[in-house]
Amino acid sequence: MFYHLIYPLHEYISFFNIFRYITVRAAFAAITAFIIAVLIGKFVINKLKKYRVIQVIREDGPQKHLEKKGTPTMGGILIFISFIISLALWVRFDNSYVYIILFSVFWFFIIGLIDDLLKLKIGTKGLTVKRKLFLQFLGSFLIILLYLKFTSNTFAFKTYINIPFIKTPFLLNMWIYIVFAMLVIASWSNAVNLTDGLDGLAAGLCFVIFITLTVLPYLIGNIKTSNYLLIMYVAQSSELVVVCAAMAGALLGFLWFNTYPAEVFMSDTGSLMLGGPIGTVAVLIKQEILLLIIGIIFVVEVLSVILQIASYKITKKRIFAMAPLHHHFQLKGISEPKIIIRFWIIAIIILLFTLSTLKLR
Repeated sequence: MFYHLIYPLHEYISFFNIFRYITVRAAFAAITAFIIAVLIGKFVINKLKKYRVIQVIREDGPQKHLEKKGTPTMGGILIFISFIISLALWVRFDNSYVYIILFSVFWFFIIGLIDDLLKLKIGTKGLTVKRKLFLQFLGSFLIILLYLKFTSNTFAFKTYINIPFIKTPFLLNMWIYIVFAMLVIASWSNAVNLTDGLDGLAAGLCFVIFITLTVLPYLIGNIKTSNYLLIMYVAQSSELVVVCAAMAGALLGFLWFNTYPAEVFMSDTGSLMLGGPIGTVAVLIKQEILLLIIGIIFVVEVLSVILQIASYKITKKRIFAMAPLHHHFQLKGISEPKIIIRFWIIAIIILLFTLSTLKLR
């Protein structure tokens, strides 16, 4: 909004020329989202407490978690509000990728909201796995249709994927690409959801990913840097810098209240909403495979669940004390804060490694 309302004034006051710079708007988007989250955080938490929106603690989980009874949930609402307000202020709305991301955020937010409300309203476990997966894949399919429709590049460009450390992009058949992209988006929504089990764990890891996704569109959306790094140039991706910065700021504000011991949990309302856009951004900037490296902890968490289920079905034995992996470490006696911080550290190291290898082609 500021860009469209204030930037035209640069013809009269040169100071307003700063609003055309993506880096400036991205920085202010992150700061704005953070400030909004911190300012309204207590209000949102108190409202959740008032209406008894309380997290149900699993009896079969780590016994330490029983101490968290009474903690309000659906804190994803706080992330959502902060992100949307900040985005409305700082993003350019003449970019089709912005609308695709907004659709992704709203869609997966609604799925999480329905799931959480069902858990609270009728005392069930929320949406069934089949219904949740159906809604996730339906949303992913609609996102890909929007991408194919509104992206101005040639169709062949849209169905390319980049493979890390290889110069030449790989062209996929249209339907193979659609299925592949749907899997990317839906899988990341579930990956964040599975990782959300310790105070601040998923929020902190998502913050690191969104910081990385703030840098990548900046490089990919600039024809000079993309050519220098031998990365496929994506013209419209530059505005995603502002989008991802706003989400990173909202996550920092949420972490103000979500760090150990958490005053509020994000629940499915937050985790599904974060995972869907992560996958969507990766699709838009053509870095679906690279995202597997950036989000390696999420990948390992999902694999631990898959291996645990497969092992038990085949051999009736469990590989881990409990899945996902963070619960395994917790049951092995490692304190919750130590697990969280160590996972964050690994994520930061991966971020630095990823950015340092971009020129390797």
